[in-house]
Order: sequence, then C-alpha cells, then structure tokens
Amino acid sequence: MNMLKIVAVPMHKEGRKFVAVFAIITLLLALIWEPLFWIGAGLTVWCYYFFRDPERSVPQQDGLILSPADGVVSLISTLPAPPELGLGDELRVRVSVFMNVFNCHVNRAPFDGKVTKIVYHKGKFVNASLDKASEHNERNGLALETTNGASVGVVQIAGLVARRIVCFVQEGEQLRAGERFGLIRFGSRLDVYLPPEIQPLVSVGQTAVAGETILADLGHTGSAMTGRLI
Repeated sequence: MNMLKIVAVPMHKEGRKFVAVFAIITLLLALIWEPLFWIGAGLTVWCYYFFRDPERSVPQQDGLILSPADGVVSLISTLPAPPELGLGDELRVRVSVFMNVFNCHVNRAPFDGKVTKIVYHKGKFVNASLDKASEHNERNGLALETTNGASVGVVQIAGLVARRIVCFVQEGEQLRAGERFGLIRFGSRLDVYLPPEIQPLVSVGQTAVAGETILADLGHTGSAMTGRLI
C-alpha cells in the first residue's frame, strides 16, 4: 500500500482527538523504549487512516440508491424494516454492508431525499457481520424519502469493537446523494432496506464504496443479482 496515498487523504474531524491521543501515547512510549515508539507510530498512522474522509465521484442519475458505507456486502435478506422507523410491515430486501477496521467509516446518503425519522436504539455489541446484529445490537435508524416519495430505511449498527455511532443530521433535513450523514467508530455495519419490490443490483461478497456503488435502481424491479439471498 502506498503510504503517501494514506497520509494525503483528508481526515474527518471526528478523528482528530483520537489521533492526538495515539500520538501522545507514542511519544511517551518512546521515552520508555525506542522500539515501542515505532509500534505506537504505526498505530497512529492506522488511526489516521481509519478516520480518512476521501472525496467520492457520486453518480448523478435519478433513481439510484447508492451504498451508504465502504465495505463488503455481507447479507442480502428479505424482511420488513425495523418497526421503529414507521415504514410499514411490507417485505423489503435488506442489503447489509459490513465495515471492518480498515474500511473508511464515514457514512453517506444513498440518494437525494429527506430524513423523515431518526430513532436510536440501545443494544448489544455482537459481531456486526452476524444476521442477529440487526435486531440485537446498538443501532441508529434513519427513515428516508426519495424525491419521488419512495421510502428507504438506513440503519447504522455498532459492532463487536465499535462503541460509538455518530449521526450528523436531523429529522426533516434534506440530503444530497453522497452527502456525509454519520460515522461509526472501529468496525460496524450499515443496513439498507430498499423500497418494496425493488431488487438489489449487488451480490453477497461484493465490495461496496460509499457514495459510488449502486445498490439498486428504483426503475429496476426484476430478479436480484446472484448471491446469498435469505
């Protein structure tokens, strides 16, 4: 990996205090034993890398639902959206994007639309790659509405290591596709509940890039992509 590409990427302001703490600890370690300095320096660079906030090339076509997170599509399931979001009990395809500790953790709006509801739910911190994490883990759900009135649920889920979900937006706020709306610290997952009858254009195991990868098209209601659909 090109180190210059890592240090040249802007860092989100949420990460400044963490990088500062890592840097101070690194200096203290250097006073104890020089080899510890290099370990601390490596961890400081990793912390900076974790909170990186690169610019993205957001597709401008109407009707697209983009990935809100960097990571891997870990699950594609069919079930109703969480009841607290008020999106009804119709079956929807849920696309889950799992973020490990090396992924960029800045979350981005999947389309142009309005935030109609935000609900925070306390919970556990089991491995976010597991299906049960959607129900049992700490989470923050957003109900979004597209410009043509379609409803979408986006849920930030804390993971085994993640202990802090950050949401930058409020109910009633208008978002642009690819706009930053939140962040989760140190490993987590994003669930996207597509509008009823809309099928995903991604498959399990596919790498997703926030604000760039197309999860679905509101004009596409045919068969889903191949992959593990449960």
